[in-house]
Amino acid sequence: MRSRSRSCSEMSLSLSAAGSSPAERDGELRSSPNSPPAAAPPPLVGAFIESLSFRSCGFGRAASSAFEKEDLRLRAALPQRLRDALHAALRARDPSAGKFALEEAPGAPTGVNQWYALAPEDAPENPLVAFVNPKSGGRVGPVLKSRLQELIGEDQVFDLTVVKPSDFVEYALACLEQLADSGDHSAKSIRHNLRVMVAGGDGTVGWVLGCLGELYVQNREPVPPVAVIPLGTGNDLSRSFGWGASFPFSWKAAAKRSLYKAILGTISCLDSWHIVVSMPEEGEEEEELDLPHSLRHLGECTFYDDGTAEGEAPETVSCFAGVFYNYFSIGMDAQVAYGFHQLRDDKPFLASGPLSNKLIYAGYTCKQGWFFTQCISDPELRGLTNIIRLSIKKMDSSEWEHIPVPSSVRAIVALNLHNYASGRNPWGNLKPEYLEKKGFVEAQSDDGLLEIFGLKQGWHASLVMVELISAKHIAQAAAIRIEIKGGQWRDAYMQMDGEPWKQPLSTEYSTFVDIKRVPYPSLIINGTDR
Repeated sequence: MRSRSRSCSEMSLSLSAAGSSPAERDGELRSSPNSPPAAAPPPLVGAFIESLSFRSCGFGRAASSAFEKEDLRLRAALPQRLRDALHAALRARDPSAGKFALEEAPGAPTGVNQWYALAPEDAPENPLVAFVNPKSGGRVGPVLKSRLQELIGEDQVFDLTVVKPSDFVEYALACLEQLADSGDHSAKSIRHNLRVMVAGGDGTVGWVLGCLGELYVQNREPVPPVAVIPLGTGNDLSRSFGWGASFPFSWKAAAKRSLYKAILGTISCLDSWHIVVSMPEEGEEEEELDLPHSLRHLGECTFYDDGTAEGEAPETVSCFAGVFYNYFSIGMDAQVAYGFHQLRDDKPFLASGPLSNKLIYAGYTCKQGWFFTQCISDPELRGLTNIIRLSIKKMDSSEWEHIPVPSSVRAIVALNLHNYASGRNPWGNLKPEYLEKKGFVEAQSDDGLLEIFGLKQGWHASLVMVELISAKHIAQAAAIRIEIKGGQWRDAYMQMDGEPWKQPLSTEYSTFVDIKRVPYPSLIINGTDR
């Protein structure tokens, strides 16, 4: 763990230094009275001083705002020729299409590779692209997209319903890499210093992080760090790194501030967790499963039982895999989230903003019967202990350990961050003596451990959410296996990072959920630095 932390810190320092201005990096120079006179300030600094005089002379806020917009564009906007190349690669779904587009562009230099002889002077100091989920944040998404396009350029803001982050990684970033390998110094500088802004909920942020994480697998580092504009309901990932609980009503000014934070903020590391759901192939076809986009079908797999299974396991299973960053849960909390998402998809006008979303969420909690589970005979609203077998691996251990699930627990959550369900801390701030007694360590978002806790009926969960009590502490784990035995249960409700789904169960065979840490860190820009 120590070596991983050091490498993570080194990455953060390297990327942070790349994002700082020359004045910030060299601020300690010329400090001695015997030193030569200081050099003239860079153009941007001179313009900033000039803008201050504008304000003092009464030109005021308009002049300041105009300067900030121009400063932001100078820092973040890519040269037009490279923007054209990236979009050509995306349209053709071919990284090499960008190079061809440059060579055939009107006014292109004659001769082979003349574009690539350019010095990096046309490369922005802090290159940035943005992804916007227009379905998040009620009606804010589309207007925010327009605002971001106004600030950094239309070609650098991508609608996630049109351009998937996986396509951006596969084609646009690969286009930059090909141009850099051909000698284009601007493309090389931009690829090395690029940062990404994501406007959406936690699920959207996780989607983008997961696609960028493929760069590690393909040995295509550096991986761009990610900043957040929170447009979801809970926004726990955003809260954890200082980007706030929601996007403010004064969103025009906030968008500009967020972009400055994105290009200048320091970088932290975050654990991510690989999840595989292995299910019997009987009865349900792949296309009938309404799975979140963060899960992908791996096809038919051979199931390996290493002694943890209690029920019957088929020899072959259908496997789905994905990555989460905040939490995975199973039980009644996921069932409520699933109902809410179904309503939002069917009647989007009802979920027009964070406040209405939370009111609908509360209503679904009551409708699903979480507050009255003792009075309801439906087996799917009773405890999980009869259908779930929980096994974990502790840190630095290769052996599975069976962990009993309390009979009163109706939702099990494996949490990576401190924030859950709109900024709550259900694990709690535990005292050192309690940690020692339980064999726990203080929870961190990059410690290689998940905190596993349980929620009982709605009244217990309500007290946990207002932090009057802590959740039911179950374990800390470096790896998790959950075996789900169907029996009377037709379905199990699951969610990860705010994206719920209904998982069909077999009456004959068990379904398995395996979770282990991804061996490389995700990079998040801190939103509290400015």
